[in-house]
Amino acid sequence: MRKRTHRYADTVRLISPLRSASRVPLLQVAKTAAATLAAWFTSLAIFPGQLPIFAAVAAILVVQPSVNQSLGRAIERTVGVIIGVLIAYGIGIVFGQASWIVLVSIVVAILVAWLLRLSQSSAAQVPISTMLVLSIGASRPEYAFDRIGETIIGATIGFAVNAMIVPPIALGPAHTAVARLAIAIAATLDSVAKSLTEPRTPDELNVMLAKARQLRTLQSSASDALAHGEESLTLNPRRSRYRDHLNRDSVLMGRLSALVTRTIGMSRAIHDRYDDTLAAEPSVTAIASELSRASHDLRLLARDPSITQHPAKSAPLSTDLPALTAPLVIATPHPEHWILIGSLMEDLRRVREEIIGE
Repeated sequence: MRKRTHRYADTVRLISPLRSASRVPLLQVAKTAAATLAAWFTSLAIFPGQLPIFAAVAAILVVQPSVNQSLGRAIERTVGVIIGVLIAYGIGIVFGQASWIVLVSIVVAILVAWLLRLSQSSAAQVPISTMLVLSIGASRPEYAFDRIGETIIGATIGFAVNAMIVPPIALGPAHTAVARLAIAIAATLDSVAKSLTEPRTPDELNVMLAKARQLRTLQSSASDALAHGEESLTLNPRRSRYRDHLNRDSVLMGRLSALVTRTIGMSRAIHDRYDDTLAAEPSVTAIASELSRASHDLRLLARDPSITQHPAKSAPLSTDLPALTAPLVIATPHPEHWILIGSLMEDLRRVREEIIGE
């Protein structure tokens, strides 16, 4: 029984790269099918008598998750086919179409793509196009150059279909990722505040620091989501309607990135310099209170980036005081605590500056 379980697990691991965590949107499938059909019949009308394989392949490859990616793939496909067809035509004219010539041509195409420093997608198209043209009709010049025209038709139609039929916009995942990061930072600030006012064991301090360091992962995910959202708006006809939403999330992300560094720094300082007498310091209780208020404000900011200050019940800010929710009076701390308290005060000041947007 155990051997069967291991075999099943091994089989699952082998086939897992073949499947994705989620399906491609049905609209994307429909657009790919529509682009392929349009490219096929358009090429048949212009180049009768030949199956428009190059046009169909180009249309399938060009319909991508974003309009910007579609344009890039259209250029890559077209350039790769042009180079591959020219190589096939030249070799076919000089050496004929023997089977060994096809193999040598493929190797030559691979080397040419490497010498030209083509992208991976373009580099793959060069030997494929060379092989197809030599195998089917390189002896006829019109065949080779018709395939270039056919590819341009397929790539153009694929790009047009993707741009005109509800081009995808990936702003929802970006907004969610940024909000998730803000809430995680707020939770970490609450954890830091509790560590200042409640006794903590070494294991609890380790957990606090580990969770703070996990903010880096969330930060990276949010940055990737914003980059994907930006790419989805590039060349998108609907970009003007959604640009402001992405800009707000991008501005908030810049402030959150600074908060990640400050929050991890405070967590590390408490982890390294904690002792059981820390909570007895009068200033520590006030700092913990300010951290809780900062956490509250950050949650508000995640819901509405236009909120930059604590509600009206907070004490007004003064240019003569640190940028905190309320003024703090710092009593002379114990000699063993003054470095930690001073570090926390500076980090807290910078946290508040980022939250209120100064």
